[in-house]
Amino acid sequence: MGTLDQIVVSGGKLLELIPQRPPMVMIDSLTDSNGILYTTEFRIQSSNIFVDNGHLTEAGLIENIAQTAAAGLGYGFYQQNKSIPTGFIGAIQKLKIVELPDVNKKITTSVKVTNTVLNLTVISGTIQYDGKQIASCDMKLFLLES
Repeated sequence: MGTLDQIVVSGGKLLELIPQRPPMVMIDSLTDSNGILYTTEFRIQSSNIFVDNGHLTEAGLIENIAQTAAAGLGYGFYQQNKSIPTGFIGAIQKLKIVELPDVNKKITTSVKVTNTVLNLTVISGTIQYDGKQIASCDMKLFLLES
């Protein structure tokens, strides 16, 4: 299991785990992946397409949670020598946004798999920065395995 000081995957290898490409990439590194809990880190740049008035927007926070799930799930498939499926957000529930993080802040996002049935994965995600939780939601993700 990784820690926040240890990177499991970053850079080009991280891009192999998710379908997004710059400028839509909303995670810098996968720091933990144990099959149920996945954690990423992301430093918010002023050039990010989801930044408005010096803050990461709500859409950026949601996309960050989705990409954390994609990276963690993708890493699990990679470890099993399976092709990495493309995933789609099917539903977002219980969305709570307390604060929009500032540019140059590093956010830490954790996603926990709460249920998996066939090609449906249900996750619960949270985002923290400066020691406080600033966003959370549940998502239903559909995976298209090849």
